[in-house]
Amino acid sequence: MNTFRPRPFANIPPVLKNLLIINILIFLGSMLIGGTMNVDLNNILGLHYFKSEYFRPYQIVTHMFMHANITHIFLNMFMLWMFGKVLEQVWGGKRFLFYYFFTGLGAAALHMFVMHLELAPLLRDATAFQNTPSPELFDAFIREHLKNASPQLSEFVRAWSLSPTNVSFSGEATQFVDKLVQNRINVPTVGASGAVYGVLLAFGMIFPNMPLVLIFFPFFPIKAKYMVIGMGILELVHGLSMSGGNVAHFAHLGGMLFGFILIKYWNTSRQDFY
Repeated sequence: MNTFRPRPFANIPPVLKNLLIINILIFLGSMLIGGTMNVDLNNILGLHYFKSEYFRPYQIVTHMFMHANITHIFLNMFMLWMFGKVLEQVWGGKRFLFYYFFTGLGAAALHMFVMHLELAPLLRDATAFQNTPSPELFDAFIREHLKNASPQLSEFVRAWSLSPTNVSFSGEATQFVDKLVQNRINVPTVGASGAVYGVLLAFGMIFPNMPLVLIFFPFFPIKAKYMVIGMGILELVHGLSMSGGNVAHFAHLGGMLFGFILIKYWNTSRQDFY
């Protein structure tokens, strides 16, 4: 008598299955290497700002397979599995894979552009201060680029103002500014969220009236198009208000934006894709 043994990946399309496996294996590998060899792969393979000393071109791709923690990878892989399996069945593996990377790279591009807009004034003011350090410029720099500055900094500026030619004050202030700049530009961005939001956008465009049951509102199904619009607005609000911790909201919006552009192009192009 034969015993039926269900395979957990039996009903998952091949491209999606490989993406899930690769992401999970890399996450487990990064935890193992980090724990045994004390090597931070997120810092090596995560996407750094292009003016950071840690930036490498390959990070534009590798950051899509790195994740910060188990909650991060679980949510990304769950959403990818939930919506990606339908898209691959509709599009086929090649088109789905192209779309996945196109939106992921588009998300990285928009995120990098927004980072540049945010960090360019910081770098400009830091350079101006380091060229001619003074208590007035240091105070202006702190007020502009450091929210909720400690009272000790105000006391430092006051003390420096009483002795503006003291090189110890200027040296300490220069080190502080340099450290602040390095802390801002050397934070890596990791995760497949940009591509996942692109997948979510595609699902909402192809199946706009598909009712979805959300975990937080299980008794109120919502149409896919409204969920996509709502999540897009939420990401935009968080991004503009710079709330939401270390979440790269504009990367999520970038995935949705580039996904929208690509789907519109496919819909208007008379040539078959692949």
